Amino acid sequence: MNDLGGTDKGKYKDQGWIPKTIKKRVCSTFVEDSFSNGRLCQCGNRRVDHSSVALGDCFSTAIVNHWDSAQHSSEYPTDAFGEVQFTGTSKRHSHFLRLSWDTSPSMVYNVMIIHWRLPPPNLVVSVVGGDGRSKVKTWVREVIRQGLVKASQRAGAWILTTGLREGLSRCVGAAVRDHAAAASSDSNKVVALGIASWGLVHNREQLVNPKGSFPAKYYVQTSQDSCCLDNNYQAFLLVDDGTLGRRGGEMAFRAKLEDFISHQRTGILGSGSIDIPVLCVLISGEARVLERMDFCLKNSMPWLVLAGSGGTADFLSDLLDNLSSTQTFQSDSEAGPSVNMKEKVAEQAKRYFFTELVTDKLVDQALSIYQNRDLITIYHGEQESPADFDTVLLKALVGASKQRASDDASPYNEELKLAVTWNRVDIAKSELFNGDIQWKHEDLEESMTDVLINDKPQFVRLFTENGFNIHDYLSYGRLEELYCSVAEGTLLYQLLQRYLVLRLGPTTSISRSASAANLQESLTKGNTEKLLGEPIRQITLFEVSKVLDLLMGDVCQPFYQDVLGLEGNLSKKKSLLCPNKILHGEPEYRKGRCQSSWASLFIWAVLQNRSEMAAFFWEMQSESVLTALSGCKMLRELSRLESENETKLSMKELAQTFEMRAHDVFSSCYRSDESRSFDLLIRKSSVWGGTTCLQMGMGADARLFFGHDGVQALLSQIWWGDMDRNTEVWKLLLTFFCPFLCYTNFITFRQDDRQQEEEKLHVDGPSDSHYGTTVKSFSDLKNLEDETHRGIVLTVPTFSDTAKPYRPPPRPFIVSRWRQLWFAPVTSFLGNVLMYFLFLVFYAFVLLIDFKPPLPTGPSISECLLYFWVFTIMCEEIRRIFFLESRTHLQYLRGYIQDVWNKCYVIAITLFIAGSICRMFEQSYDAGHDILCVDYMVFTLRLIHMFAVHKQLGPKIIIIGKMMKDAFLFLFFLGVWIMAYGVASQALIYSYDPNLSRILRRVFYRPYLLMFGEDFVKEIDVGRDWVPKCTDNITLIEEGAEPCRLLYNNWLVVILLAIYLLVTNILLINLLIAMFSHTFSKVHGNSDIYWKFQRYNLVVQYHSRPSLAPPFIILSHINLFIRRIIRKVPSVKIKHFVLQLSQKASNRLLTWETIQKEDVLTAQNKIQKSSDSERLKQISAKLDGVVKYLSEIRDIDHRLRALENEMKYCSNAHRWTVETLAQSSTFKPPRPPPLS
Repeated sequence: MNDLGGTDKGKYKDQGWIPKTIKKRVCSTFVEDSFSNGRLCQCGNRRVDHSSVALGDCFSTAIVNHWDSAQHSSEYPTDAFGEVQFTGTSKRHSHFLRLSWDTSPSMVYNVMIIHWRLPPPNLVVSVVGGDGRSKVKTWVREVIRQGLVKASQRAGAWILTTGLREGLSRCVGAAVRDHAAAASSDSNKVVALGIASWGLVHNREQLVNPKGSFPAKYYVQTSQDSCCLDNNYQAFLLVDDGTLGRRGGEMAFRAKLEDFISHQRTGILGSGSIDIPVLCVLISGEARVLERMDFCLKNSMPWLVLAGSGGTADFLSDLLDNLSSTQTFQSDSEAGPSVNMKEKVAEQAKRYFFTELVTDKLVDQALSIYQNRDLITIYHGEQESPADFDTVLLKALVGASKQRASDDASPYNEELKLAVTWNRVDIAKSELFNGDIQWKHEDLEESMTDVLINDKPQFVRLFTENGFNIHDYLSYGRLEELYCSVAEGTLLYQLLQRYLVLRLGPTTSISRSASAANLQESLTKGNTEKLLGEPIRQITLFEVSKVLDLLMGDVCQPFYQDVLGLEGNLSKKKSLLCPNKILHGEPEYRKGRCQSSWASLFIWAVLQNRSEMAAFFWEMQSESVLTALSGCKMLRELSRLESENETKLSMKELAQTFEMRAHDVFSSCYRSDESRSFDLLIRKSSVWGGTTCLQMGMGADARLFFGHDGVQALLSQIWWGDMDRNTEVWKLLLTFFCPFLCYTNFITFRQDDRQQEEEKLHVDGPSDSHYGTTVKSFSDLKNLEDETHRGIVLTVPTFSDTAKPYRPPPRPFIVSRWRQLWFAPVTSFLGNVLMYFLFLVFYAFVLLIDFKPPLPTGPSISECLLYFWVFTIMCEEIRRIFFLESRTHLQYLRGYIQDVWNKCYVIAITLFIAGSICRMFEQSYDAGHDILCVDYMVFTLRLIHMFAVHKQLGPKIIIIGKMMKDAFLFLFFLGVWIMAYGVASQALIYSYDPNLSRILRRVFYRPYLLMFGEDFVKEIDVGRDWVPKCTDNITLIEEGAEPCRLLYNNWLVVILLAIYLLVTNILLINLLIAMFSHTFSKVHGNSDIYWKFQRYNLVVQYHSRPSLAPPFIILSHINLFIRRIIRKVPSVKIKHFVLQLSQKASNRLLTWETIQKEDVLTAQNKIQKSSDSERLKQISAKLDGVVKYLSEIRDIDHRLRALENEMKYCSNAHRWTVETLAQSSTFKPPRPPPLS
């Protein structure tokens, strides 16, 4: 018996229902065994081991001649279940369960899948025969190791044996152990399941515990074959029929379990396209195996017989060969086989079995097996290579499935489904998709759903390459089915369930598997089949849209809203009520075809973190750069929500992979055509919610992508507007004070170059080298805006020879040059920097010189002007929040607050308002003045953000920001040490000092200054003459007098001071320097990338900012208020960096991008093929082919030698015949024998 430990109470609570549901068998009637002189019962137990009830039924004992388990045994709650630990062999625990032979197979299967969490099988291989201590042939061991177990590992199969350390089951266990040790972590695992008779298991009493064993200590005899449990098996079903030491008690239950499994679906939660294939493999075997084989064949279960392994296997091999060569059956009109046939079968059986075993029943079973010979495959292991054993298994199952398949079904469908189930794309390529079979679309639909749900991207690629149309396949209803198949426990499943609960209510969430608490009730009610059935489809596109809005709502418009017929801006209550009305019943949209099939599948794969599947869908999607950035965005948002570290790390790695793909494809585009690559960056995509590559890259935090020279070239072109990018800054500053210089050649503009290009275009005609004029400068946007105000509809130029871009009439030179100068973002930036410096100087002047007393004396005129100045700054921040393009103001406000510098501005404005209000009143005047002084520091820090655009200062600002985190960590260690030393020194120097302010100064402030070299030795070393006047009078001390210092323990204070200075000035300071050095060396290499990434925000900010700087910006705000609020004129400028192309121009741009993506993929494949690992794989494949060819030559050589021996024997026989006839006098040949 094993007692339950403290850590096993939870397991016992989960499995406490087992004894109430699962039963064992105990002999209830003693039937005397005639060979034991009354000591044993026919069940195998001794008389003394039977209960008094079993021994008291003398009448039944007298009339019964044969003991039967169903009649002479009773059921009791099982007393052996839980986990078993094999002492001295391995630390891994295996599950075990003692159960009655008539237990429901469905109940046992659900226990294994749900409670024991065994992976659902794609194949079940039941190994039959080889029982006892019979010696297994060497070539049979090799077939098991290199053929059976290896093929089962590829298919993700269960292997069923007796699970004992004897004969064939021991060989299977050793092979499973070796393959499990050599297999990679992501490969399929073979589940070895032992089904043995309880009364045959050695040391079974070690497993008995009515409360369950967690684990049971089980001793294994490893020296020789025995009936002990094999530690290489994952689970054991110990079938109890009430017998002891008798073999075959588990056969009936094992056959029923195999039959039940053969009617279950493969895949996750039964989502596969076929039932789980079950194949019985006969190796050797005794005569009683024929009964079980006959039963399974009648249930259409295929068998594979290893010819040459001995016993029943050899008998059946010869039987099928001999009877197939002659027609021994009567016609169909006759009842059964002839008497002659039975005699031949009986004679053949006597050659393999003992004569007393060859009964009429055995002969009838053999003939019944022969009638189902189409379900039997003979495998000659001595002549065939074990490496092709998986193909043999496939052909055996396919041959059996063709017998059961309907006539109208494709003859290759079952073979395809089996290859899909086993994930053997190599077999599918060589046997099914070699060009000989014409596949129809409807034949592949079910298999496509299977490979998508069960994550088999190689089959998806194979189907697509062979003409499968994904657009005809993927409807919105089928897309919802894919989301319904998301595995429980994943982050996507939790998010979908969250929005499902919000839509339907908190009581509608459905779990697709029974929990351990209600498992007993589900099993006892007979509803076990429902536990693994297909879940009720509740997940709709509404929940998917909400999840995507959570992940990408800051850069994209809502997904699938138009499909559902929902409006974008709905209140929270309406957004939940409207979908319920639309989704009631069977909505019509589910029948419609998905508009962007590859993009929808890409999103589905990325949300489940399926890297290989998502990579293939990305290759098939047209918008390569934007799709890769979208995947990067979703994965990084998911990684922030994911709690498991391993999954989070894999999401980050996959996000980095997609960012690198976007970088590589755009790099190829930029090298090919700079202008088209710029169009690609700012093109508005209808597939991805109206966003652009730049917006998606910013939302995805794609720093590597923004560090590309092409992206920075576009930002620089937008930053300088129509001016030359090499213009010196001092020329712009001088032009501020002398505006007429803009009309000279003092500053170079790009207008002259553009006029030359336009003249050339006018003369030569339109060229196909550009898709159209890209909106890149502030003045371009102003032109578009002005034309929009006039009611003119602008069109984007295309490749068409007839379509020409609309060009507004030219403005006067004075107006156009003025706009080119002042509408450039760099001009707005420099103007804001100059005015901000003036603001800080003016602010300092007010604080230091012209800060008047409170009302009614103050404030002064300059202070009022300062208030107005800050008011214009606040108006600009309000405009940035509420007058920019966004789906909701709350959404943009959330994004605004996430920026650190925006928080700094909000704090500065809030402090200024608070300080200005407080300084107006006498009571709070000083507090208001102090707040405004502190606020000046906050406004000054805002300069750092302005200079972040500088190429030299920007990266240094990034490094300083990273070092601030190290400084906070250093302050934590410093604070701990300061507090430790300060409290100890204060208590040692002063025995009593109730002055709190003095204590805080001496505990914290004095040790802090000591670190910087401040001399407090007069206060610490009290043994000298510099001690000031003090008193020991407690009354005076409580009134505030200086207490006298203690002298007797001053030596300890000096020691603590030395230790404190040693730790702070040497240890902690050097630690801080080392941390700063590490951070600098780590960040300095990437600081340029960080700066380029943050530069985008600054360019966008000043691109959309009015040209005037505060306080003159109020004029622009008044203009905007009149045009946006009063006149309701829509803004074009707020749609920064967005290019709306026509359908034809967009298609041609995407075609060009796809060509560049294919070039990149081709180059990557070429590099991969030339790598050392790929070359080793190719060499390994060639060597495998050579080895296979040599094995075939070896087989041919064996056959030739056998043929030579036969020819030699025939030659000798013929020679003997000739010699005999020559010596005989009865026969005279007409001519002499031929010469040799």
